[in-house]
Amino acid sequence: MTAVGFEPQEIDLLQPTRAARLKWVVVVDSALPPGRAVNAAVCVASATARSVAGLLGPDGEDATGSAHPGLPWAGCTVLAATGDRLAALRAKAADSPGVFVADMPVQAQRTRVYDDYLRQLSEASDVEYLVVSVVGPRNRVDKLVKGLELMP
Repeated sequence: MTAVGFEPQEIDLLQPTRAARLKWVVVVDSALPPGRAVNAAVCVASATARSVAGLLGPDGEDATGSAHPGLPWAGCTVLAATGDRLAALRAKAADSPGVFVADMPVQAQRTRVYDDYLRQLSEASDVEYLVVSVVGPRNRVDKLVKGLELMP
């Protein structure tokens, strides 16, 4: 997997999110009930934040001195798609150079033991996805998600 991320000199906290070179989208299966959708989105966001350098901004502090962990300074758009469109998006994104992909297969929400998830995933020949997270060059990501709407 090719490393995808921001170089330190690219991080400009004074610019709007649309000025960032990379775009981050999380695309959720539109058929998921809200609780499962949120769970899946949070899980792939965690994997994405860990893997994409420079994605999170610096920690902040409010007027009382209470600390707040850094958030994605370049933004993140959450979209919805059908299961078929999600699978196609994942395949195209995975084949696109300079694009990072994190996904949550259905097996991840079917078990509470991570090793069981890995075993079930290793036995799956036709993987279905609940959510896909994509980070890459803005124009490439825009093409990949063209026509998708914001998650309601």
